[in-house]
Amino acid sequence: MRLDKFLVECGIGSRKEVKKLISNNEITVNGMSNISAKDNIDENSDIIEYNEEKLEYKKFRYYIMNKKSGYITATEDFKENTVMDLLSEWVIKKDLAPVGRLDKDTEGLLLFTNDGKLNHKLLSPKNHVDKVYYVEIKNNISDEDIFKLEQGVDIGNYITQPAKVEKISDNKIYLTIKEGKFHQIKKMLEAINNKVCYLKRVSFGKLKLNDLALGEVREVNLEDII
Repeated sequence: MRLDKFLVECGIGSRKEVKKLISNNEITVNGMSNISAKDNIDENSDIIEYNEEKLEYKKFRYYIMNKKSGYITATEDFKENTVMDLLSEWVIKKDLAPVGRLDKDTEGLLLFTNDGKLNHKLLSPKNHVDKVYYVEIKNNISDEDIFKLEQGVDIGNYITQPAKVEKISDNKIYLTIKEGKFHQIKKMLEAINNKVCYLKRVSFGKLKLNDLALGEVREVNLEDII
């Protein structure tokens, strides 16, 4: 792989920007700074450093975030703050996108990747990826309400697939769904004459929120996801 392509893929900058870094001797290959952007390198064995830090090439990258409320799930928006604004500086953002979405006022687990095939696979309805939400609701939930949610409810020209409800207390539940319809959890609770007061996704497939702090980002491996 050409050195400049490698640096771009590592998220260091544009082709023009990385060429400037090379000419300023800010990049070294195996300890040497007398290099050219056109040089071919072995991304698996050569040691490429920027600011004395080794760069690691990965074709695909995966990160999880404990999303804060107040940010929309989008790569860019002219009016709103997006989840991309929450990503730490060390995150390589090139071609990165969130998988699915969480509402602006919803917290919890959100996956980011530049792996388009995985993104599609995880969101495809036929793959039935479980999503677990912690939900605080306005009114006490009855056994009849739980039965309705688990059987499927009408959220407006759509009957939800069977869900799973784990009751924590009268107004707190864990709700597991397989779809990702717009405002689905809120609409499901409205369908049983209730209202969501607080919503947080705690797991997505194999991924768990666990001790990830609010706003924190962590890199994960493909094996952690599927």
